[in-house]
Formats: sequence, C-alpha cells, structure tokens
Amino acid sequence: MTQEDIIQREKSTTGKFLLFAVPKYGTSLIMGFADVALFTLYTLAYQLPTLWVGFALAMGKLTIAASQFFFGWISDAKYTRWGRRKPYMIIMTPICGFSFILLLMPSLLIDLSNWNAVFIWLLVIYQIFNITYSVTTIFGAWMVEQFRVDDRPKASQFEQTFAFFGTATISVFSMLVIPDFIDKIIANPTVIPSDYFISVIIFGLIPVIFYILVSFLMPTEPPFKIELTIFQYLKTVVKNKNFLLVTLMIGIASLAWTQVGSAILTFIIEALAFEDMSYILTAVVFILGILIFLYIWRKLIRKIGKKRSLLYNFLLAIILLPLTLVALIPMGSTLIYGILFVLGIAGIMGGWYLFQSVFIADISEDDEQKTGKLKAGTYRGLPSIPLNIFQALGLLLLGITLGLPKISVGTSTFSIGYVLWGPICSLILIVAYFYSKKFITLDFEWEKEIIGK
Repeated sequence: MTQEDIIQREKSTTGKFLLFAVPKYGTSLIMGFADVALFTLYTLAYQLPTLWVGFALAMGKLTIAASQFFFGWISDAKYTRWGRRKPYMIIMTPICGFSFILLLMPSLLIDLSNWNAVFIWLLVIYQIFNITYSVTTIFGAWMVEQFRVDDRPKASQFEQTFAFFGTATISVFSMLVIPDFIDKIIANPTVIPSDYFISVIIFGLIPVIFYILVSFLMPTEPPFKIELTIFQYLKTVVKNKNFLLVTLMIGIASLAWTQVGSAILTFIIEALAFEDMSYILTAVVFILGILIFLYIWRKLIRKIGKKRSLLYNFLLAIILLPLTLVALIPMGSTLIYGILFVLGIAGIMGGWYLFQSVFIADISEDDEQKTGKLKAGTYRGLPSIPLNIFQALGLLLLGITLGLPKISVGTSTFSIGYVLWGPICSLILIVAYFYSKKFITLDFEWEKEIIGK
C-alpha cells in the first residue's frame, strides 16, 4: 500500500476499543498528577514560591510543544518492521515513568531545604518528563489509522473513560494522601511516607507496562511510502485553514482548562478547607460524574454534532466557573457547595477531553479524504505548539493569580486568587465560545456516508 491509498477501516469490536483505551489509564495517572497536584505539591509541601512553580511548569509546556510536533511527524515519516508508532512507545514510556518517579520524590536525591536545588530539579526533570510524554501524541495518531469516523466518538469515550479512571485515581490519591503528605514533609522533609512512596512507584510503572503490552497486541498499521520532508509535511498541513482555526480554538480554550485542572485541588484545600471525609465524598462524586458525563457527551455528539456539543460545553463552563466566588461567603460547612462544584468540573472537563481526541482525528481524515495522504501524526503533533504555549501562559497566569494578597473568610485565610481563577477562566472561555461559533468546522459531509454504512 502506498501513502496515496486511503486506509480501508473496518467496523471495530468492543475488544479493540478496550485494548486501545487501556494505555490511557497509565498516562492519565502520571499527567493527571502533573496537572492536578504538582503545583500544589511544590508550593505547599516543598515551599517554592507560586511564581517559581508556575514558571517551571510553563517551561515544561513549551518543551512538550516542540517534542509533540517532532515525534508526531517522525512517527509518520519513519516506518520500521514494527510500524511507525510502536518503537517509540517501547522506548519512551520507561523514561517517562522513571522521570515521573523522580519528579514526585525529589528528596531521593536532593536537599529539600535548598530552594534553588528544588527549583532546578523541578525545571529539569519536568522537561524530561514532558519530552517522553510525547509518546501520547504518537499513540493518539493511531486513532485515525485504527478506527472509522463513526467509531471514533466511541473509541474516544472508551479512551477517556480509562483516562478519567486514571485521573480519578490520582484525584482520590491527591485528596486523601497529598494533604497528609504535605503535613509530614513540612514536619520532616527527609522522610518519605511509605504509602506515598509505594503509590508513586506503582503509578510510574503502570504506563510502562500498559504501553509495552499494547505494542505487542495492537495490529501494526500498514506501510506507506513516505516522500515528504518535515518542512514539506508542515507546509501541506498549515494550508488546511480549518485545521489552523481549530488549533487556535484549542489553544485559547486550553488557556482556561489548564488553570482549571491545576487549581481545583488547591481550591479545595485552601479555600474550602476540606477534611478527610470531605475528600472521600468529593473523590467519589468526581469519579461518578466523569463516567456519567462521558456517556452524555458522546450521545450528544451523535445526536446534534460535534460543534454544537462543544458550544454547549463552553456555555456550561462559562456559567459554572465564576461560582468559585461563592467561597467568599462564610459558611458553616463548605461540603455541599464543594461537591456540587466538583461535579460540575467533572462534567465540563470530561466533555472537553472527549472532544479534543475526536476533533483532530476527524480533521486529519478530512485531509486524507481530499488528498489521499495520511498525516495523522503530524496533525496530532502540530497543535501541541500553540496548545502548550497557551497552557504555559495559563500556568504563569495561575501562578500570578494565586500569589495575590490573602484575605480572611470565616476562620480560613487564603489568597484571593483562589476564588478569582474561576471568573478569569470563564472570561477566556467566552472568547473561545464566540470564536468557535463563528470560525470553525467540526462536522463534515463525508461523515454521513461512512456513518450510514
């Protein structure tokens, strides 16, 4: 088969959906921790200034921007006897898992009392982690090659279900273990609690095991004759105006979504002052909310299309996020408010991550339908550049916001930034909503023919 031939994809089985989805659990464990708890860990436990941590995490996003594009292209362009995607999964995931372990337990090798050493550690190890995490771009490109367009929402639902099981695992871990870990590290920085140590080792190994397992079990994509250089590939992709418009939309929205993911745990700890039982209940609600809303969003895509579903997702987020301001009202108990708010967060973020996987895969196939050339890895990797630049800006903005002066509400004292991040993200998503409504296309005519088969 040559690159000019369009891949003939068959209807997928449930077993294939499951197999494709399993690795997402592992990568969501490690990136979920990086997105949800890393900011909290290094600011509250390791006592780095919020701006320092925001800067280090922002630099990581810039690193992943370049590496995801590079590995997306090279996995398109270089075919081996193991195919285009598998060699990178086998090589990169062990490095990613090991760097994750080092990132979460810096006291294994450095002195936590030295702020400069901790900052440099975070900055360097986080770059290594993000470079090797680019394996997810390579794996994501497989969706185009493995599934028909009508199967992709279901494949994405399976994938995101496993992803959010991973995120839920990290959320439970973060809500139940991290607060206690923070107290213990502050009291004695030289001792790593055994439950934390064992959990981190297991989390680091899971993606390695799953990716290598799937590398052996998933079918290898067919060979193509690759004739384009990286610059020629880039030139052909950037001619796709709709792709560029959608990429910019993802970037704008991610300026907000990055802050939501990173701020929610610190919001619960600092602004809502949850206790042990509150964390447990919130974690359960978060897990159930994710599973329910993934199903709802997939059904909604099928019924009204991808673009209208996306716009509804934005509208819900725009309404929900300013409710962080409710934390300014003294309450006898913040439990009910906190649980309802976290349920809403699970709903809107579940929808967003479900949509993202489908958008890029479908735009890639739209290009394939028109040109007969497969560029799934390049399409998957290129959006990482603006996406991660916006994510970096979001993390910097969050670092500045959470470093604002403190206020007192009832018996709690916290930075006013812990309630302002919600309205700020809402304003960003208002821009994303009107931009998306006017400029982007997410539903294509050729889908109707394939879905009807």
